[in-house]
Order: sequence, then structure tokens, then C-alpha cells
Amino acid sequence: MSIVLQGSTSGSVTLQEPAVAGTTVLTLPAVSGTVITTGTTGQVIDSGALPVGSVLQVVNVDYGTETSNSTSTFSDTGLTATITPKFATSKVLVFVNQEGCAKAANNTQLLLRLLRGSSTILNIDDYAGHTGDTSSNHIGACSASYLDSPATTSATTYKTQFASRGNNAVVYVQSYGSTSGNTRSTITLMEIAA
Repeated sequence: MSIVLQGSTSGSVTLQEPAVAGTTVLTLPAVSGTVITTGTTGQVIDSGALPVGSVLQVVNVDYGTETSNSTSTFSDTGLTATITPKFATSKVLVFVNQEGCAKAANNTQLLLRLLRGSSTILNIDDYAGHTGDTSSNHIGACSASYLDSPATTSATTYKTQFASRGNNAVVYVQSYGSTSGNTRSTITLMEIAA
């Protein structure tokens, strides 16, 4: 039995088994690029052949548990997503939509930031919900986008954290306010070919 590989425009390569029993070793040329597996099909893609700006993968996560913080120490909002870039040269485009941002009584504001791992890469808001007085303020969503250069092919985690600037009153994310609705924050990570 022989295997025939057709050329992309013309010609073919035929692999033929030997007529006698024994072992035959075929040495193929090295492949330039990185093997990317999508589903059950493997493709060889040379990172230099991808058009700049191509979307290589998308990760989307939503989170809906109301979370509060009454200190100026940053804590996790619960919104987190992880992506494993296929190429170290890739960028990661991050979209954050932090829903249900609010402050309770006392004169405080909600601080909100985006992290890659344990490093802050973007301060999303420093005065969310600010009223200058002790009234409550449910402002809805704080959103941001950020183009990151993680320079790795290891799993990379992005998350949001928040704090109460005044260190004297509670702030919320994913807050339902006076309704029993379903406020869900989202984070989307897109690997972009560079």
C-alpha cells in the first residue's frame, strides 16, 4: 500500500512500502512553525505567516455573585479568566465589563483595577460612585479594554480587584441594588497575532 500526498498546486509525493520485510526510516525535513491543534485536526501554522491582527483564540467568562469590600485593601471581584497564548509574540486584547458597581453610605468611592497574574496593568476607575456625601450610589457598569503583551506561551490569568477609597464604607460589584435581578460581569480575552 502506498500513500500519495498531493502538492498544493501540482505534483505529488508517494510513500511506497518496501517489497521485502524490514524496517525503513524516512527522515522528513524540519517543520517551521508551531503545531496548533484545533479539535481533532492538527495544523502546522508558521507564526510569521499569520496576518497581523488575526484573532487566534477567544476566552469569555462571566460572573454574577455580589461581592463587597469595606476597606482600602484591594480584593478580588470574582471575575477572572485564563488564556494560554499559542505564540510568545502574541498580544492579548482584554475586554472587561464590571457590572453592578456601587457604593453604600459614607463618603467613599469604588476603586477598580485589572491585573495580569499579581501585577496591576490598568486602573479602570478611581472614583466610581463618587457623590461627595453619604448617599448610596449604584452606577451600573465600569468597562475597559486593554491590549497586553504578556510575552509568554504559559497559562496567563487576568482578573479584576476592587477597594473602598475612603476605607470607611462598603463598595460593591455585581450588586443587584434593590432588585433581585441577575447582574453578571464579563471578561473576554482575545489572542491577537502580532
